[in-house]
Formats: sequence, C-alpha cells, structure tokens
Amino acid sequence: MPRLQGIGACVFDAYGTLFDIHSPTARIADEIGGKAQALSDLWRLKQLQYTWLRSLMRVHVDFWQVTGEALDFALAVHAIDNPALREKLIELYLTLDAYPDARDTLAALKQRGYMTAILSNGSPRMLQAAVESSGLAAHLDAVLSIEEAGVFKPDPSVYRLAVDRLKVSAGQICFVSANAWDAAGGAHFGYQVVHLNRFSQPPERLPGKPAAVVRGLADLPALLD
Repeated sequence: MPRLQGIGACVFDAYGTLFDIHSPTARIADEIGGKAQALSDLWRLKQLQYTWLRSLMRVHVDFWQVTGEALDFALAVHAIDNPALREKLIELYLTLDAYPDARDTLAALKQRGYMTAILSNGSPRMLQAAVESSGLAAHLDAVLSIEEAGVFKPDPSVYRLAVDRLKVSAGQICFVSANAWDAAGGAHFGYQVVHLNRFSQPPERLPGKPAAVVRGLADLPALLD
C-alpha cells in the first residue's frame, strides 16, 4: 500500500464517507415497506445528478433544497404519496448515522497532530446538525460547505476552499472520499487522494487518480507519515 508524503491536513467528504446516507430509510424501513432500499438508492442518485446538472445550468440552490427535490422525485417514481413519511425522511437527513469507523479514525488523526476537516456539498445547517448529532464535532478543525463557492463538487473552486481555509497547499492535503467521482475531482485538483472504496466500486474513467484505495477509514492512518 503506497504511503502519502508531506501531509498536513486530512479532509473528508461527508455524505457516504463519514455519514451513512441510507440511514434515514433504514430507520423507518418498516413504514416504507419493501421499497425502502430502492427508494434510498434512487434518492441518492437523483441528489447527485441534480447537483451536477444545476452546476452546469448555473442555477444554484443549496443542498437541502436539492435533497428535498431528489426525495420528491424518488417518492413519485415509487408511487408513494405520504406527506408525513416524506417529512420524516427529510428531517432524518439532518441526523445521519456516522459510520462506525469515523469517530475513532478522526480521533487518531487528531492525536497524531493532523488538521482534520470536512469538505462537503452539504449546506452549513445540514453539516452542523450532522457533526453534532454524530459526535464528530470535537474531532474536526473545520467544516467547509460548498456554499462558500456557490457551486457543487467537482468544480475546482470547491476544492480550493480547503487550501484557503487550512493554509496548506493542495499537495499537503489528504482528501478522503467514498464517492469515486469526488475522489477523481480532488486528485485532478492536486490533492493526495485516498478513495474509500466501501462497496468495491470499479475505478472511474475520469481525470484524476487516487494515490491509494482503502476499504475502511481505519486503514487511513497507516498511509500517512
């Protein structure tokens, strides 16, 4: 496994990397019925598609609105007309479960002297709620939202936010994302990227290649100086 050199900060994507995006539907799967996983998968797919399409259209709204619109699409596809259920799901997105390896990994990095941060599509309100409810807030030096750039990932101006806030060069940032397209975007920008490949995805055919691929966050500290 290759080791990353000269790292000063570890920056993490939030959704799918530190936080389990499928936890809202999992928590109320009994109410949704047999469509729970399919609903969650489509919700996520449309959420990402809408960020990319809005960025190309130059019609920006925050991630909270995008998340709600994606949920509405997914509910319509699955013929679920239940406003109370819709409200439960969208509110649960504010308190996503952290993956079991997230807190210990962040704590270990902090103990070794690395700066830690989140760089996410999430709106400031969404991110604040998630890091506080999950108990990750104490292990983070910064929580950065793309709202400061006004465009979604993988626009290069988003990745520039971490360089400017943390006062380190792109090459001194270890960027960790479970989203292969995001890992590619960060690598193309100049980060040293670790792709957290939780679900054995094949490599993306995009510019920007990760420096390393891991299956869990617990594998990350061993890659650093």
